[in-house]
Amino acid sequence: MKIERKDLPKSIVELIIEVPTKDVAKYRKKAIKYLQENADIKGFRKGHISEDVIVKHYGEDYISQMTVDFAIDKVYRDALKAENLLPVAQWEIKEVISQDPLKLRMQVEVFPKIEISDDYKNIKLKKEKIEVKASEVKAALADIEKRFTTFKEASKNAKVAKGDRVTIDTQGYDLEWNKLDNTKMENFPLVIGSNTLVAGFEDKMIGAKVWEKLNLDIDFPKDYHNKDFADKKTKFDVEIKKIEKAEKPEFTPEFIEKLRGKKLNLEEFKELIKKELLDVKESNARLEEESKLIDELVKVTKMDLGDKIIEEQINKVFEEIKQNMSQDNIVMKDYLESLKMTEEEYKEKQVKPVALKRLQWELILHKLSEMEPKKAEVTDKQMEDEIKKIKAGFQNEEVLKRLEKLYEKGSSYYNDLKTRISFRNLIESFYSK
Repeated sequence: MKIERKDLPKSIVELIIEVPTKDVAKYRKKAIKYLQENADIKGFRKGHISEDVIVKHYGEDYISQMTVDFAIDKVYRDALKAENLLPVAQWEIKEVISQDPLKLRMQVEVFPKIEISDDYKNIKLKKEKIEVKASEVKAALADIEKRFTTFKEASKNAKVAKGDRVTIDTQGYDLEWNKLDNTKMENFPLVIGSNTLVAGFEDKMIGAKVWEKLNLDIDFPKDYHNKDFADKKTKFDVEIKKIEKAEKPEFTPEFIEKLRGKKLNLEEFKELIKKELLDVKESNARLEEESKLIDELVKVTKMDLGDKIIEEQINKVFEEIKQNMSQDNIVMKDYLESLKMTEEEYKEKQVKPVALKRLQWELILHKLSEMEPKKAEVTDKQMEDEIKKIKAGFQNEEVLKRLEKLYEKGSSYYNDLKTRISFRNLIESFYSK
C-alpha cells in the first residue's frame, strides 16, 4: 500500500492511498462472497449462487463500489497506523481516483499538534496572601440566620417593627390623586428593612397596627431604575393586613449539626465558616490566576485547532450549561427566547469563547505534562489526601463505601482525579517561590 500525505490547515490530513491490484482482488472476493450469501435472486438459493450470476444481476459498477466499501475500513486503519495519526473525527472520502489499482483521496481531522516555545519558562505567577475578616464571618452567619428565619403571626395589638414581615395592599397616585400604573399590589408580603421597595417606603410603616390604613408621601430619587417614576413625588395608600414577627434560629450545636453534619459550638462553627470562606476565596483567586496563565501560555503556543474538535467542545460546554440550568428549573428554550437568540447564535456568541479557552487550556496542560513530567508527577500521598477530602464531605456509610469503590486505584474516577492533580501541580510550578 502506497500513501501520500499532505498536512492541511485546521489539523486536516489528506491521504492519497493506493491499494495494489492483488489486494483489490481480495476485497472483491469478499464482496462477491457477501452477495452470494445474502442476495435474494429468484430461482437461486442463498449461498449457492455463482459469481457469474452475481455479476450479471448486480453489475460491475455495484460490485466495484462494494469492493471499495470492504477495503476502506482496513485501508484507513492501516494508513492511520503507518502515519501515526490520532483522528478526532470520522474520515471523509473526497475522491475515488481509480478502481484498479484502488486509489483513494481521503481527509481526516487529527489531534492538533501543540508546540510550546521555551518562553513559557519565563512566565511567573504571584501568590497573593488571602485572609478572611471577622466582618465576613459575621455576614455569613447573618445570611444563614436570614435563610432559616421563620415568621409567626403577631398579636392584634402588635405594631410594625424592623424585621417584621407585613402583608399589605397598596395603590399609588400622583399629586392630583390620579392612579399610577403598576402600583397596585394585593396581599404583598414585605420584610421591613429588606429595602425591597423605594427608599423610605418601609420605614414609614413602622409603628402601624393591623388593618391600619396609611397615606404615605413617597419621593422617588432622580436615579430610580424605572424612568417613569424617577424624580417623581407620589402618594401611596397602604393597608396593613397582617404582621408577622421574625423568629431567628439559635446557633445551638443541634442546629449547626443540621447545617454541616457536625456538632459544634458557635465559636467552632465560626472557625469552620472562616475556613470555608478562605477555601472559596483561594479557589476564586486560583481561577483568576489560571485565567491569566492561560492567556500567557496561549501567546507562546502554536496550535491549529480543527473545526470538529472545537464543535465537540462547544457541544460539551453547552450541555453542561443546560444541565446546570435544569437544576435551577430553568428551561434552555425559555432562556434563549428571553435573550432573543437561536441555539446556534447562543453557541457562537456565548459558548464558543468559553469552550475555546477550555480546550486550549486542556491541550496546553497535556503538552506541558509531556514536557515537564517531574513537575506533573502525582504522589500516592497526594491521591490519598485528595480522596480523603472528597469523602470528608459525606457522613452516610453507604455513600462512603460507594466512593471507596469509585476511587479504587486504576478506576476511571481515580485516573481523572490523578490528571486533575497533575495539572494542578503544573500550575503550582508557575508560582514564584
